[in-house]
Amino acid sequence: IATAPIGTPPFFDELASYRFDKLRYLPQVVDFTAYAGQRLLEVGCGAGIDLVCFARGGAIVTGIDLAEVSIDLAKQNFAHRELTGDFVVMNGEQLRFADNSFDAVYAHGVLQYTANAQQMVNELYRVLRPGGTAIFMVYNKYSWLNALSKLMKVELEHEDAPVLKKYSIGEFKRLLAPFTRARIVPERFLIRTKLHHGLKARLYNDLFVGAFTRLPTALVRPLGWHLMAFAQK
Repeated sequence: IATAPIGTPPFFDELASYRFDKLRYLPQVVDFTAYAGQRLLEVGCGAGIDLVCFARGGAIVTGIDLAEVSIDLAKQNFAHRELTGDFVVMNGEQLRFADNSFDAVYAHGVLQYTANAQQMVNELYRVLRPGGTAIFMVYNKYSWLNALSKLMKVELEHEDAPVLKKYSIGEFKRLLAPFTRARIVPERFLIRTKLHHGLKARLYNDLFVGAFTRLPTALVRPLGWHLMAFAQK
């Protein structure tokens, strides 16, 4: 994905460029400027790509991740950009924060990789203040990408770690039952792949992407690969 030396500013620029080219919907559905002055926690922060956006929008950010290398990269990313954030190696299923510690919590593409997703949701609910916002993303078991990867026998380009569970919209809503309300928005529709090459990639880019984009929005909307959730405590 990135060709620049690890930990350098160009390295983080390449990561961000790749992520937001692949997830073009994300800045459209998540207002990174809406949390200015608020305490925001990201679980599974990785190299801090999304947290940079929240921090630039004025949020007081904390990022946690199970991998120490990710936390180190996130610290370097913020240092290069002269941003402030707290980063800690921590398990999202066992948060070491007091109740009601944060105004917003964010877990994009994390719940599907955890052994106990309900425990993580419950922990994020606990540390979120009343009235606070939670933003989640999980993979849709009934998405176009799931079906297409099986049909073409191509691994999903996102799956660099074992996905323990994909969710239907109903299952996702039940997972978020502790919250007073939750809005589910399917996203992540077909875009041309840059990661794969060869005949299958050409068929995907030239045939499937073109055909999919011509279908009525109402028909394809429930088939988004990503299920975004916006919930409130």
